Amino acid sequence: MDSFSFLILSAIGLAIIFGMMGVINLAHGEFIMLGAYITTLSCLAGVPIPIAIILGSIGVGIFGFIVDKLIIRHLYGRPQDSVVATWGISLIMGQGMLILMGPSLQGPSTPLGSFSVGGINYSLYRLILTIIACLLVVLLYWVFMHTKFGLRSRATMQNEEIARSLGTNTSQMYTLTFVVGSMFAGLTGGLFSFTMTIGPTFGTGFLMESFVTVIVGGANPLIGTVMSGGTLGIVHSALSYIFGTFIGRVGLLVAAIIFIRLWPTGFSGLLEKKILRVKKTNG
Repeated sequence: MDSFSFLILSAIGLAIIFGMMGVINLAHGEFIMLGAYITTLSCLAGVPIPIAIILGSIGVGIFGFIVDKLIIRHLYGRPQDSVVATWGISLIMGQGMLILMGPSLQGPSTPLGSFSVGGINYSLYRLILTIIACLLVVLLYWVFMHTKFGLRSRATMQNEEIARSLGTNTSQMYTLTFVVGSMFAGLTGGLFSFTMTIGPTFGTGFLMESFVTVIVGGANPLIGTVMSGGTLGIVHSALSYIFGTFIGRVGLLVAAIIFIRLWPTGFSGLLEKKILRVKKTNG
């Protein structure tokens, strides 16, 4: 369950930006790191933990809006250029935070304590992270499937020209999408800031897992991310429990490589093919 929440929360912001915009954000880890710093500094200033996490999410959302207006908006439809630009942003953010805050920041310890089941102790906070991950997935599904914003976002993702011809401001939709994805990255940083050491390299541990989860998920950022997060989470948890964390990460990558080799379109593409087969059979 811990691996599931980690993969879902770390990937959800990236899935929105990459799935909806096609922008490869290599600064995603640094966005998560920024959310962790804002949350931790807010807690040290006496702000209650839930409000501090919200401030971290909002702060990164504002930062994402600025980055989009200055840089990202000029890179729509240019994935290779977005890789170089966001990589540069990640370097600037990492080194800038190192200069401003030093190599590490001592934050609050993990809240809420632990509980015991069958003689094994479990962190109550990590259990809550799993619940939050599930709730966020449900919330995103509702937003993108039952609101005007979601309808316009999906239309822009599927065919930008037709969406623009029907009156959708696609440039505004891209900006909102990037801001929402940035806010989720900040939320992830805030939530995990109580479980990990805060430093300029804080987001590095999230980047690989988030990209693997999104790629294995496929083109649909909602259904695909949930399915890949659940499957890869089981693989990572089982191998980490038996062989240790390092083997767990290696197994995660191997499982992703095998899956993409067999099903290049990812989980969402595989699911869509099965749905089409069922429709043809019933039709």
